[in-house]
Amino acid sequence: MSCRFTVSILASTLLVVLAVSGGSTHAADTDDNAVSLTAELTFEKHVRPILKTHCFQCHGEEDEHEGSLDVRLRRFLTKGGDSGPVIVPGKPDESVLIERLRSGEMPPGDDLKKKVPRAEIEIIARWIAAGAVTARAEPEVLTDADLITEEERAWWSFQPVQRPIVPTVRHVESIRTSIDAFVVRRLEMAGFEISPEADRATLIRRTYFDLIGMPPHPEAVRSFVEDDSPDAYDRLIDQLLASHNYGDRWGRHWLDIAGYADSEGYTNDDVVRPWAWKYRDWVVQSLNEDKPFDEFIREQLAGDEMVQPPYAELPPEGVARLIATGFLRMAPDGTGGGADNIELAKNDVVAETVKIVSTSLLGMTVGCAQCHDHRYDPIPQSDYYRMRAIFEPAYDTKSWKNPAARRISLYTAEDKKSAAAIEAEAKKILDERTKQQDEFIAATFAKELAKLPEEIRAEAQKARDTTVKDRTKEQVRLLKKHPSLNVSASSLYLYDKNAADVLKKMSDEATALRAKKPKEEFVRAMTEVPGKVPQTFLFARGDHQQPKQALEPASLTVLRQNSDEAKLPLNDETIPTTGRRLQWSQRLTDGTHPLVARVLVNRIWMHHFGRGIVNTPGDFGLLGDRPTHPELLDWLASEFVSSGWSLKHLHRLIMTSSVYRQNGATTTLRSLTAPLPNVDQEIPQTVDPDNTLYWQFPIRRLEAETLRDSMLAVGGLLNDNRSGPPVPVMADLVGQWVIGRENLDAGRPGAVIPLQGEEFRRTIFVEWRRSRPLTVLDTFDLPKMEPNCEQRNSSTVATQSLFLMNSDFIIQMSEHFAARVRLEAGTNSGEQVRHAWRLAFARSPDDGEINEALRFLDAQTEQFAANPVETVPVTNRFDPKAKKIKREPAEVALANLCQLLLSSNEFLYVD
Repeated sequence: MSCRFTVSILASTLLVVLAVSGGSTHAADTDDNAVSLTAELTFEKHVRPILKTHCFQCHGEEDEHEGSLDVRLRRFLTKGGDSGPVIVPGKPDESVLIERLRSGEMPPGDDLKKKVPRAEIEIIARWIAAGAVTARAEPEVLTDADLITEEERAWWSFQPVQRPIVPTVRHVESIRTSIDAFVVRRLEMAGFEISPEADRATLIRRTYFDLIGMPPHPEAVRSFVEDDSPDAYDRLIDQLLASHNYGDRWGRHWLDIAGYADSEGYTNDDVVRPWAWKYRDWVVQSLNEDKPFDEFIREQLAGDEMVQPPYAELPPEGVARLIATGFLRMAPDGTGGGADNIELAKNDVVAETVKIVSTSLLGMTVGCAQCHDHRYDPIPQSDYYRMRAIFEPAYDTKSWKNPAARRISLYTAEDKKSAAAIEAEAKKILDERTKQQDEFIAATFAKELAKLPEEIRAEAQKARDTTVKDRTKEQVRLLKKHPSLNVSASSLYLYDKNAADVLKKMSDEATALRAKKPKEEFVRAMTEVPGKVPQTFLFARGDHQQPKQALEPASLTVLRQNSDEAKLPLNDETIPTTGRRLQWSQRLTDGTHPLVARVLVNRIWMHHFGRGIVNTPGDFGLLGDRPTHPELLDWLASEFVSSGWSLKHLHRLIMTSSVYRQNGATTTLRSLTAPLPNVDQEIPQTVDPDNTLYWQFPIRRLEAETLRDSMLAVGGLLNDNRSGPPVPVMADLVGQWVIGRENLDAGRPGAVIPLQGEEFRRTIFVEWRRSRPLTVLDTFDLPKMEPNCEQRNSSTVATQSLFLMNSDFIIQMSEHFAARVRLEAGTNSGEQVRHAWRLAFARSPDDGEINEALRFLDAQTEQFAANPVETVPVTNRFDPKAKKIKREPAEVALANLCQLLLSSNEFLYVD
């Protein structure tokens, strides 16, 4: 087996690209717009979608139609506009519509991308030639509900979730859970089988990274590999699900879709959000407790409406519910300062919040209907503003509150009482100090006065006793001539050091006492003003300066039989607030909503397998991918709801399945010289290169945060301090964003402020500042919260290889890794190699790898002996004043080896 570290990092990166890349394959092979020549064409199914995409905005949606032509119904086309009918049924060549489309005159403009494709024009022509048939009678009066056709309502994701029957399969030996039956059935239909189970070392590493986002300790690997009890794997999963690190790992997934950030963004000021971290901690804790996900959703959407205003003296559960509404406060918000157009900034906050909520919970691009009817999905513009009306009692643009004004203090009456008592004690100390200070000053003045000639003492005393503004010129001259007579609180130390020390001690005592006051903390929450219910208006073309008709709150019309059923209460009289968000959250989580459970289980599946059953997790609409395994998706959604919305139950189901436990493409990772498959051979790689059938476990690169956390863990550095304010980020001497407390000196980084090990906390607890992406994370596809992240990218680019070779952070981690290896494995090079492999890869090296590693160490040691290396100690690497020291050649060689291991594919990827 070839050893990975002997190959250049860039070459190994390129090999992974060759091994795992393939053409993009959509979930569905059939295209609804590809119509056979013999198909019977109808307006609703074949023609209307084309016109909706290209023509509705000018000829249907607006109050005034261009050329008085409305194309939303067939009868409107035959009626026509200013130029008369635009279609002549049975005669496409005499139809103005076809003439204008073929000539490119319509849609207007020079952008060829916006023109109707020729194939779609011919569909319309064939429809006209066949008599311009409709599927059913058209409505006499158009309402929002009428604008959604039965064909659009029939889209797969809008259908109720039905629990399918678990299919039977031939290879029953592959079945561990019902999940397996759905996957194996598809594989059998394609003529393939599921892959064999992964070896124990691979399985434990995969499980650790999936559930807690860190590599297993060598002892944990040894124990699991040697445990031959039938429930060993189940116990491993339960152990990891019970770890507090589980919430850190899966909390990060949710924070992505929530758009979590520790700063407001929107403007260049990028103002810090000092209390956003409480929402982060609430998410982590909720997931660790396996809070039922329906409750998890309701509290984020309407936690404040479950608590009695004015939100004072709240029990812990009430505070937690307020914190949960931080979900609705994650959108970029420039209204606290710096925004050029404050009215636009307000509107953008609401618009981005709607995007976050709709993509995270509905899996729909509702935001595309802000300016006009959705071009592809059955979401009219009015639906967008009805959904917006759910949130506008809290985000009232006419009575706006900036971020600071929305904070809710957690200071209780007991806190205030305690603070007042402490302040009273501190004041006693300071009053006594003032008294003693006056005595010290008086005594010092008397001593200084006695030093003057007796004949001027009386005049000097009188000048001292006179207020400054009333002193005569002679008195001013006298005091200036004898400055010691001006002794004051600020100059007392010059005359009586002991007195100054006594006063300082008393000041310090009062300061220390005041530090014991209960700290006032705040919650970044979403709340409404009781009794204040603003109106919501539809904005013409999305322009907040052009309000049109008022609209009432409602859910998406397409999900209900008619628009009346979609409506929500305007104002719930049983609670102080409107109750709109509470009512809506209850509808979303009542177990019958067609989207919510599907969207959630699809995301969970995506995080386990690297791709969702629907590979567009934020878009379950017409432009999104179709599910590869629709029955499995519905079975998982049904099971999720029936289990009490338990996320950990879902993990167990997925991870105990044969699909999850099967082997991955380990040959790609473990041998860079492995031959590529024979493309002429009928194997899964050639038929299903994207592994949409799950014939093997997919290779996945570690996310940016997991990569950093893993390096900290392998180096023995990981600080397990959890929760609380984030670890700060600053610019280093070369302008890279690194962990550190900003200490500027004339605009340049000053002396390093020690963080006392806080810099080694897990990455979820590092400040997520929109304008300051941590460089080590940004290189590995750290997402931009604009406003949230629906699905992460996983790129392979040369800058990653360069970063792994040259980054101060990687070098620092390699040094710590090597130090740990020396400490735990001793001085024997062979044992060092074996231990380094176990720490980095959760497996032991084979003989070939050991021999190559030893040769590498010998060569590097010889190199550094001939060319001694002087470096700053690793603990002081970022201190500009630190001095270099001469290094032992063997230590530097081992650090080089550790750096190569941390840069290898096997460390960067999970199989």
